[in-house]
Amino acid sequence: MKSPFIFDYTAPKNAETGKLYPAVFLLHGMGSNEKDLPVLLNDIKDECHIFSLQGPILEGQGYAFFTIEEFGKPQRNVFDQVVLHIKAFVDEAIQEYAIDANKVFLMGFSQGAILTQTLSLVIGGERLAGTVALSGYLPQHVKEEYGKHSVKGLPMLITHGTMDYVLPFHWGQASRDFFEEYNADVQFMEFEDGHGVTPEVQREIITFLKSKF
Repeated sequence: MKSPFIFDYTAPKNAETGKLYPAVFLLHGMGSNEKDLPVLLNDIKDECHIFSLQGPILEGQGYAFFTIEEFGKPQRNVFDQVVLHIKAFVDEAIQEYAIDANKVFLMGFSQGAILTQTLSLVIGGERLAGTVALSGYLPQHVKEEYGKHSVKGLPMLITHGTMDYVLPFHWGQASRDFFEEYNADVQFMEFEDGHGVTPEVQREIITFLKSKF
């Protein structure tokens, strides 16, 4: 890979030569790292490629993918660049690994969910088989200014805690409404907890992805 991203990678178990497999690209939250999310996919890790990217910016004891101008508003120049870099990473991985290009999935938490929702529009439903956005939102400048590929029929799992005091619950509802307006196939899951991933949400993620593999 020529991409500058540091990433964790696991291959399908006992992969057959010449066979193509689904791929899930993971994007962590602010202050975390590439080790954070793969554990959520333990139940399906033998069935697919898993790429977990590390954000390029030091943030506390971990990393971030972009900086914040103010609450709910990413710093535009940094955000737009990292979106393009992640898209390029996905494109390169499809070329270099035995990936079924019709079964490419994105999944992110918090900052990663913000990017996942954005990349759903940047890459589009014709090239993505599904996306999972955990406790995030879609930035206003993306809604208003980005060119949008069609997400018609794109399977999307959007989850958000009703007691999320980091990124408010109604931001998750707004994401649901936005993507439904653009005719994505949205499954919205609210849960009575804060900014995180509960065991119930993890089960829903596995069910969602397995149904699309």
